[in-house]
Amino acid sequence: MHIIKPQVLVPKEELNRGKMVFLERCARICYKSEDKIEEEFSPRFMRSILSRGHESVIEHEKVTVMFVVDRGISHEIVRHRIGSYSQESTRYCNYSREKFGQEITVIEPYFLLGKEAYKDWERACLAAEKSYFDMLGKGCSPQEARSVLPTCLKTEIAVTYNLREWRHFFKLRCAQVAHPQMRQVAIPLLLLFRENFPILFEDIDYDADFPVKHYAEIVLTDYLFNPLPL
Repeated sequence: MHIIKPQVLVPKEELNRGKMVFLERCARICYKSEDKIEEEFSPRFMRSILSRGHESVIEHEKVTVMFVVDRGISHEIVRHRIGSYSQESTRYCNYSREKFGQEITVIEPYFLLGKEAYKDWERACLAAEKSYFDMLGKGCSPQEARSVLPTCLKTEIAVTYNLREWRHFFKLRCAQVAHPQMRQVAIPLLLLFRENFPILFEDIDYDADFPVKHYAEIVLTDYLFNPLPL
């Protein structure tokens, strides 16, 4: 069994600030103020747009990232209706194969570190892994054997939202009431979006008390998503 920390992979091209120029161009159609467009986008204009609740204009641009999280968290992600998803399938992935290291990979529950309950979690995962491989050995298909896999099983899921839906995602998933492992990936991603698209995300609050040392790693990739080591 392999234990890893969660990650978020973001292609650098997805953070292209030219998106803001394009959004302003679309927004100004509504007011026929195209003559006021300059080489750089106007922060004042875009802030004014958002302050009036005119968020439909930012649906014209999207961002795709890949979350490496446990399946429980992925189930919360796909509840966002306005989005596209491509997810690692436990129906077709056979974790007994060499390409997976002949083991399952699970996401570390950071909130159990240093506690006695961590050993209970680890034993349960090892037992699930053994049962999974035993079932495969007895002729079960991966989609049948997956019924014993734990919720903390690692999954990779590519997520595409338009920028309006990203705002909605962060408002829900960075709040103090969100699941701790959701905040673990959502908060550092929000901070990255704030850095690259400040006008669109600077007004979104997040749980500032969440321990920074447990933030998921944000990995910037050169092209699409670099394959993760198995």
